[in-house]
Amino acid sequence: MGQIVAAYDLMPESTEIDLDAVVKTIPGIIPAGVKLLETKIEPVAFGLKKVNAGFVIDDSDDSIGGELEKALNSIPGVENVECVSSTVL
Repeated sequence: MGQIVAAYDLMPESTEIDLDAVVKTIPGIIPAGVKLLETKIEPVAFGLKKVNAGFVIDDSDDSIGGELEKALNSIPGVENVECVSSTVL
């Protein structure tokens, strides 16, 4: 069983989205085999901010990455999810 550390950017639909609520939603929706490491709210441009979330992913299940992205995309107010980095431990 290997592990992958991955960082995802979650872009909101607009500047009115409550990013603190997005951050609070993440632990309850991630699939089994994924552990949340940290979250940060970072500025993007012109008042827009994004959530950056770091995860440790058990790579014994080939579909776990897709399941994680699907779960993150299901958060209300999130328009786009992008894996911005990943490293094998």
